[in-house]
Amino acid sequence: MRRARLAHAVLRVTRGKGSEPANARLQRVARRVPEVMVKITGRTRDGGHLQRHLDYITRNGKLVLEGPDGERLSGPAEVRALAEDWRAELDVLASRKDTPVSLSIVLSMPAGVDPGRVHDASRAFADALFGDRHPYVFALHTDDRHPHVHLTVRALGRDGERLNPRKADLQLWRETFAAALRDRGVEAEATPRRARGVVRKSERTPVRKLRERFERGEGAMPETLKGALKDAARSPAEAAPWEVRLRQRQAQIRKALVVEALRLQASKTDADRTLGRDLEVFVRTLPPVATRREILARALGEDQGRKERGRARTR
Repeated sequence: MRRARLAHAVLRVTRGKGSEPANARLQRVARRVPEVMVKITGRTRDGGHLQRHLDYITRNGKLVLEGPDGERLSGPAEVRALAEDWRAELDVLASRKDTPVSLSIVLSMPAGVDPGRVHDASRAFADALFGDRHPYVFALHTDDRHPHVHLTVRALGRDGERLNPRKADLQLWRETFAAALRDRGVEAEATPRRARGVVRKSERTPVRKLRERFERGEGAMPETLKGALKDAARSPAEAAPWEVRLRQRQAQIRKALVVEALRLQASKTDADRTLGRDLEVFVRTLPPVATRREILARALGEDQGRKERGRARTR
């Protein structure tokens, strides 16, 4: 691979190659445009579970569910009928008893984005990815700072194929949603976490809610946090092998972006030189590489230091 294209490999695009100028994504990354969120929040395992989920996303029938080709379902009776239809079709078509009924997906953007455009982009996203293969319904929620859409997709396709997305599929989904938003005039990007200097995975929703309850003094410390604190307290003298690999990977990524920035700055084109300078600033302002264990260990050390200083003052 030519050195000048290392950055484009870092920002790997998995949809529609050649559909936009080569530097378009670099420009958005350097400007830190908002990142889309496409998250699988769960799977429903039977008709009753699906019914409860649809009741939740429709606010017990108060919100309209939209499906393919503009199909609209409103009211508790129509929602119940849909849940029963999907369950019955699963009973007939599924070859395995453990096949989930549906996949639950949330599509979201930061606060301030027009909810109508998020809704329209979600409609295009669902049609592009599932179309005639998997039945789906979705509803827009605006009772939160972040406009978001709850999309429920039947796991069993019309041809008997099961929906079982992998890591690469999720990246494609993010890129598809970001492109749909840009088509509607919303600045959006879907870069991999590693290209933004993010080395920690986002917290799973149930874990985050338990942690927030604990921090408000309303519940016990989650077991995951207890385990993380124990690991941090042990704080080995040397980094774990996976931490070494993570740092090496981040060093390679940042070097690739710097190489691209220097290449652009040497261009005869004003726009390229400007992008090169912006990209260099972006790399220089990336956060330090720190794992959760390292952050917790640092916090524990600072807390211990404060306690020792307090004891010294009271002597």
